[in-house]
Amino acid sequence: MNASTLQPNRVLSGMRPTGQLHLGHYHGVLKNWVQLQHEYECFFFVADWHALTTDYEDPRIIADSIWDMVIDWLAAGVNRSSAKLFIQSRVPEHAELHLLLSMITPLGWLERVPTYKDQQERLKERDLATYGFLGYPLLQSADILVYKSTLVPVGEDQVAHIELTREVARRFNHLYGSEADFAEKADAAAKKMGKKNAKLYNELRRRFQEQGDHEALETARELLKSQQNITRIDRERLFGYLEGGGKIILPEPQALLTVAAKMPGLDGQKMSKSYGNTIALREEPESVAKKVKTMPTDPARVRRSDPGDPAKCPVWQLHQVYSTDEIKTWAANGCQTAGIGCIECKQPVIDAINEELTPIRERALEFTDNPNLVRNIIAEGCEEARDVAQETLEEVRQAMGLSYR
Repeated sequence: MNASTLQPNRVLSGMRPTGQLHLGHYHGVLKNWVQLQHEYECFFFVADWHALTTDYEDPRIIADSIWDMVIDWLAAGVNRSSAKLFIQSRVPEHAELHLLLSMITPLGWLERVPTYKDQQERLKERDLATYGFLGYPLLQSADILVYKSTLVPVGEDQVAHIELTREVARRFNHLYGSEADFAEKADAAAKKMGKKNAKLYNELRRRFQEQGDHEALETARELLKSQQNITRIDRERLFGYLEGGGKIILPEPQALLTVAAKMPGLDGQKMSKSYGNTIALREEPESVAKKVKTMPTDPARVRRSDPGDPAKCPVWQLHQVYSTDEIKTWAANGCQTAGIGCIECKQPVIDAINEELTPIRERALEFTDNPNLVRNIIAEGCEEARDVAQETLEEVRQAMGLSYR
């Protein structure tokens, strides 16, 4: 079932605090967050437990990075009034749901996640033969499911993680969604909609289950979403009853595919702190200019009079991100004919990057000058997130027979 049938679309996304944020983060994640916060109910979190799965030997960088990272979020335009911002470890329900889901998740499901072996290969210098590393996709599933998130923005390489989450939710609902008196409770829930709506619901349910009428299914879903006089649990029962299953306790999320950001670093590779080729979000203008001016260019341009090939120059990749068609034409022609020098070619890129970063630097000052404001924003977000998470955990405990405490 599409999770969006159960509730308004809710987005969840997180970021590991492993260092200063740079333009790659801005173009790859933060610009998307800024847009999503105006379209959906958004939960954005600091994934400090996830950072521990690979940086557990020296966790100091995690603590040192958290507050700077949140400031970068706010400076980039993530609005504390439009999204809930919180720290994963300050909402312990993430850990409890992870534990409970680990009881029902087959080991093979975790071992087959593509990034498991990929990251082990890429991070050979670290000892990743730990349960934390093997189980981090399941912790990611708990992050998503504890808020009954319906949409998760990911790149294509992360789709397998969302599919794992869907499988875990499906298995949980299969094991624990079938109440002994489910049909009776569903019938009672339908009656709460009123005689007319209950009759319509049952007719639509019959048409779908007996005739495979998917139009009737969609009509019934819309009917349920419009009901104001039934509880969330009753609505979940009726969605499950509609399709012949049990109660939908943990909705299956959908991957919200994002366009892969093509943010090149200063050496032409992908911008990454591990390559030492980044420009930070709060980089000073003079530092931006120095970094770009010292970028390598086409090796064929030894002298100012030597023509070059833009395709072989890392600076040209930055022109693709920052320059207008007019400037790109000027830069390409000037390079190929030796009509301009490399320093001249770099100046429009320097100007464009500084123009992009200026409002970010300015907004950051409000928060760097008032660190308590940042902590208050996070404290409020943690409280709001935990209220939602506790509601889910109470339902999960009840379904698993753990509500006797």
